Amino acid sequence: MTATTPRKQLNPFLKLALEMGPLLLFFFANSRPGLFLPLVGPLLPAAAGGEKAGIFVATAVFMVAILVSLALSYALTRHLPVMAMVTAVVVVAFGGLTLVLHDDTFIKMKPTIIYLLFAGVLLGGLFFNKPLLAIVFDSVFDLTEEGWRKLTLRWAIFFLALAALNEIVWRTQTTDFWVSFKVFGVLPLTFVFAALQYPLLQKYAVTKDEP
Repeated sequence: MTATTPRKQLNPFLKLALEMGPLLLFFFANSRPGLFLPLVGPLLPAAAGGEKAGIFVATAVFMVAILVSLALSYALTRHLPVMAMVTAVVVVAFGGLTLVLHDDTFIKMKPTIIYLLFAGVLLGGLFFNKPLLAIVFDSVFDLTEEGWRKLTLRWAIFFLALAALNEIVWRTQTTDFWVSFKVFGVLPLTFVFAALQYPLLQKYAVTKDEP
């Protein structure tokens, strides 16, 4: 069996900045659309004004930012994580629909679609006895088969819960509340959930001296 070349990994802080940067820009562009109008105003004259200016400008900024983030990630590692690629495709598709049709429903449904996609992939992998979490998350740690199955099921359930939560929030709350929820609600929830998986990672970790 031939050895594979170790994949170049980003500095953790740089990786976090590339992942969180577009979302933070989305938040700031929604709350201060005037600051970003010089960038998107000429391209989106119809979407840049009116009572929904914030969400339309933020959507355009988010689309550009996530593509720039993806390009920088590839330039630094010569590799694109599956999760980041899928997210970018859905963001561009639903963001484009939002701007073309001037309907913010699409960008609000985008997280639901992404969460359901990941949950479906993970559950489908479990059904066929092929835990796909390592591929989806571009994982750099090793677990036993049982560990991957348990961790995969937990993340699939978590994604389903986030999908339901996103639907409840965007359908019952204001746009500004929904945008804030994405940054100050979903991110902390995800970090806390990930941290709670540490005991499982320790319990089922594959040590280097194992066959």
